[in-house]
Amino acid sequence: MPDLANLRALVIGIANDKSIATGCARALAQAGARLAVTYLNDKAKPFVEPVARELGAELLLPLDVEAADQPEALLAEIARTWGGLDVIVHSVAFAPRDDLHGPVTQSSRDGFARAMDVSCHSFLRLLGAAVPLMPNGGAAMTVSYYGAEKAVAHYGIMGPVKAALEAAVRYAAVELGPQGISVNALSPGPLATRAASGIDHFGDLMQRAAEVAPEGRLVTIDEVGALAAFLASRPARAITGEVIHVDAGYNVVG
Repeated sequence: MPDLANLRALVIGIANDKSIATGCARALAQAGARLAVTYLNDKAKPFVEPVARELGAELLLPLDVEAADQPEALLAEIARTWGGLDVIVHSVAFAPRDDLHGPVTQSSRDGFARAMDVSCHSFLRLLGAAVPLMPNGGAAMTVSYYGAEKAVAHYGIMGPVKAALEAAVRYAAVELGPQGISVNALSPGPLATRAASGIDHFGDLMQRAAEVAPEGRLVTIDEVGALAAFLASRPARAITGEVIHVDAGYNVVG
């Protein structure tokens, strides 16, 4: 376990105790990091609050990345309470149902733009706004999926959107490297999360991953979290601009 004692970590995207973001937050807390976690809205808060309490999060704050004032308010509260920030974990993705389930070539302009805004540009917006809170450097990471690299059945417009996210990681890594901020993407294998439940035939995708992966299994949110904690550590800061798979080897199989 890396030593993250007293590092201030913001984790965005916890929906419940099965979220990838929950695995990341748990690993960060176990390594000694101080946590700030967010919830989407009042409807989501009852599912996030128990997770925050269990992990000893110091801050539980609202964040709808589509609301123009909320990211600014979030970072202002972190600045007021902590005076700075060391780690950002962004695990947010969304696409309108009709666009997600339909052919990519038939996706609506508004649906595609909204999926790109929430799933990709929100990471860049948040990261850009947080840079002043990271004068001594830090680590930022987001969550992608193999569907960004290959056309995965039923993944729909999220494939192109995640591909854009991975490209954004590389460009942000170049821009922020001189300031000592590493930027990476975690690429887990399929996991039974609330977000994944919106993808058609996701059970089939998980079954295939478990059958084909060299390790013959699916990964866990805690294994993804272990990678996040490592990347957050100071000895890992030379790793930047990467998309790192945590998928029991599924991505290496033809």
